[in-house]
Amino acid sequence: MTVQEKITTFDEAKAEAFATRFVDALSDAAMVLMTSVGHRLGLFDTLADNPGVTSYELADLANCRERYVREWLGVMVTAKVVDYDPVARTYTLPGEHAAFLTRAASPNNLAVTSQFIGVTASVEDEILIRFGSGEGLHYDHFHRFHEVMAEDSAQLVVANLETGILPIVPGLHEKLTAGIKVADVACGAGRAMLKLAEIFPNSTFTGFDLCEDAFAPTRIEARDKGLNNLFFVAKDLSDQDSIGSFDLITAFDAVHDQKDPQGFLKMIRASLAKDGVFLMQDIGGSRDLEKNIENPFAPLLFTLSSMHCTPISIGQGGPGLGAMWGVETAQEYLTNAGFSSLETHRLSHDPINAYFVGRV
Repeated sequence: MTVQEKITTFDEAKAEAFATRFVDALSDAAMVLMTSVGHRLGLFDTLADNPGVTSYELADLANCRERYVREWLGVMVTAKVVDYDPVARTYTLPGEHAAFLTRAASPNNLAVTSQFIGVTASVEDEILIRFGSGEGLHYDHFHRFHEVMAEDSAQLVVANLETGILPIVPGLHEKLTAGIKVADVACGAGRAMLKLAEIFPNSTFTGFDLCEDAFAPTRIEARDKGLNNLFFVAKDLSDQDSIGSFDLITAFDAVHDQKDPQGFLKMIRASLAKDGVFLMQDIGGSRDLEKNIENPFAPLLFTLSSMHCTPISIGQGGPGLGAMWGVETAQEYLTNAGFSSLETHRLSHDPINAYFVGRV
């Protein structure tokens, strides 16, 4: 193609549309970053409880400095998140927006998820080096990852365990009530096990994770609540053939990060008792890139995969499957692990993940 032909085929309308979209994306990215700031400072919660406040009043109520609060409000007003009265110089968070931005709105609080942008951006310099070296990262590169992941999981997983997730397996609620042995592998903060231990006192629950600092606060909370049926074990499971014999094993958004995902699933299969069940939640994308194009969460998920999931796996010597390893790959890995039957479910409360049930 000649230079002249390239010039004549250039689509001005397409170029302008892309430029407009990208300017919008830049502003939206700024809004998301500042949404994380507002969430962490409790500014949205304070605004929701106190409509029509000045920047000085909001700063006083939130125990912040007015000058910083006023600049933050500038972002939120121009992003059309917060309403502004220029005469009274007051600010109001509409109820329709508060329904997705406050702690009271959980499990629909999108401000929680906004924190992942700052968490992943914090390792940008390290990722630049890894693009050249091919090396990975480790969990201690991410200063707030466990904290943010626990808060996000509290909305998607913990809040929906009893009414949304457990019913996937018929009869599981009754078995937990009667008393069975449960393990959660790569349990992170262990909030799912804490909730189940409270609901089902006749069952015993053990959370396994590589990082003891992830579940340390939950272990203390469990002790304070007198939960004698909940245990946590700090253990590297990457070279284990079995962790015991359990009636139910769960893994929430964890398998794709492992050093050896296939070996990890085989270890889980070997750790299930007769008639045992494995319940796995993982990202519900596709390994075929073209099937993800219309997924509104795909750019976010690929970013999290690029900045966290892939380098974390590589950092352990793993294959770097990434978060978008795909439902298809997950099904193949589960089948190869030796599960006699396999089911895949999608849940109405969770548009991001898929839920897999494997049986002995």
